[in-house]
Amino acid sequence: MADYSIWVCEYSYVAKYHKSGVIYGAHNQGYVKLPYCYVVIKGKGHTIMVDVGYNNKEYGKHLGDKFAVENWRSPRDVLAKVGVKPEDVDHCFITHCHFDHFGNVEDFPNATFYVQEREISKWVWAMSLPDRMRWMMTAVDPGDIVRGVALARDRRLVTVDGARENVLPGIDLHVAYDSHTYGSMWVKVRNDGKPNSDDTWVLAGDLVYVFDNLKGAGPAVDLDDIYLPVGLAVGSQTNLVLATEEMLSHVDYEVRRVIPVHEERLRDAFPSHVAEDGLRITEICLADGEETRIKA
Repeated sequence: MADYSIWVCEYSYVAKYHKSGVIYGAHNQGYVKLPYCYVVIKGKGHTIMVDVGYNNKEYGKHLGDKFAVENWRSPRDVLAKVGVKPEDVDHCFITHCHFDHFGNVEDFPNATFYVQEREISKWVWAMSLPDRMRWMMTAVDPGDIVRGVALARDRRLVTVDGARENVLPGIDLHVAYDSHTYGSMWVKVRNDGKPNSDDTWVLAGDLVYVFDNLKGAGPAVDLDDIYLPVGLAVGSQTNLVLATEEMLSHVDYEVRRVIPVHEERLRDAFPSHVAEDGLRITEICLADGEETRIKA
């Protein structure tokens, strides 16, 4: 039995991203492709997003251009590939407030948004700091934070303080404080609905970028099974390593069940389809009775 379908939907990408941004300490090791993606979860009468991408206008576009993002597509175009419209989405779980994860809130008019309280409140704090401290805002669009606060005004924002079980049936929220960001959140899907699930998936946000963060990048034998944290931490790489351990412990250390959405090699690990626009849909799992969205 599977309650939910899960798709990772690519909406743009950086063709050449410094590997040192993906893996801490990987200096002078060239570049990798970095897909920009969000996740659709569908089942139990709900259509859910994990993150919502960026809006490609005003300061969001400035940041996209700054990071050399290519081939941006709107949520309406991307979600159509899995049979979903933005208006169908009723819940959005925001893993963190970087521009490429929290920039399209206006495209989901019927959704309630969830974010860690520390995540959004600390970005408000960071926005108030003197310009000489603006490094902390490197990947943040202040307009996104303002729009998030407006969601609270409209009673469409839920701020979460730590872990929360069964925010929807079989879906739990967890937090990794002071890691990639101040309150990065990861999403656990117990796809059989059991408290001690035999079919658990972890959607990691940016706590991991690629498979190498989870199990080492070699070539030395002693690196094959160690965690290599991501390059960007507003908090610390130590906390990223601790978060990786916690996420893997929830899936009995089955690495393939922790999903790094920026990982290009998801296409090799799960059924995937690259559309005519050059963007990929990856099908992590299907709910009972759900049809595949992957074309032969």
